[in-house]
Amino acid sequence: MTATADRTGARADRPVRVPPRKPKPAPVARGFHPLQALGKVVVWLFTALNAAVLYWLVTAAFKSPIEIFTKPFALPSYWFERGQPFRNLSYAWNNAGFGTAFLNTVLLVAAASVVIVLLSAPAAYALTRLGVRGADGLTNFLAIGMGIPFQTVVIPLFIGLAKVHLTDNLFGLFLVYVALSLPFTTFLLTGFFRSLPDELEEAAAIDGASPARTFFTIMLPLARGGLVTGLILNAISLWNETLLSIVFLNSNSTFTLARALFAFNSAATYQSEYGGLVAGVAIVVLPMLVLYVLLARRIITGLTLGAGK
Repeated sequence: MTATADRTGARADRPVRVPPRKPKPAPVARGFHPLQALGKVVVWLFTALNAAVLYWLVTAAFKSPIEIFTKPFALPSYWFERGQPFRNLSYAWNNAGFGTAFLNTVLLVAAASVVIVLLSAPAAYALTRLGVRGADGLTNFLAIGMGIPFQTVVIPLFIGLAKVHLTDNLFGLFLVYVALSLPFTTFLLTGFFRSLPDELEEAAAIDGASPARTFFTIMLPLARGGLVTGLILNAISLWNETLLSIVFLNSNSTFTLARALFAFNSAATYQSEYGGLVAGVAIVVLPMLVLYVLLARRIITGLTLGAGK
């Protein structure tokens, strides 16, 4: 009984734990907030506007010119009643040269995006993991290069490519795309390689692996999310690029989609072929829009991871 009393007394002497105070909610979470409501209204209005534009683009691609101007938001009927629902798309694809331009764009964008990532990955790894002298300064130099508008270097690039006979040439445009996209992609990938643990490299060095083998077999697979993000962002950017293709491409056989659409604009306006013109816009816009919708989560996650580390 004495032992029991001692234990009971010891328990009684213990200080009573006070439960932690419930955290106060954030100021914005306390009911109605004017700025939060205004922000939601702006976001929803912007979303509704973009949805309306997308609806108009898709429906207008199947309409006659008269329907486009007189019934902008009605469903298409003219070409459907005549059994030619895809007439505008067929006209843009065959008569306006969008078929060849589509193939050129796919090959050019795919090749350029892959090469950009293949060159940027070793550069980012060297700047962040190999202890290169002046790595921080080089990284800042890349960031500065990202802020230079590429419009300022168009004339020197054109003169340089003209001297080696690479104007009006898809390979010449490929070189320009790769050169102008390397700073951004390298800067993006530095965040991913910097986030990887040092213990992996130390273990690989103890096992006798060279820096090159460590990069290709260990670090590169771990940075797969960053590589995919860089690949997707470059593909979207290069697919929609217009100015460089206008400057460097002149022949119909070398046109990209953006260049073919620019050339088709004048002819379609002169011929009142507005249905085919809108169909051409849809051919340019919709593939990348679908790609972004399907991979938006991966893109946002990749950018957040690279920036947060």
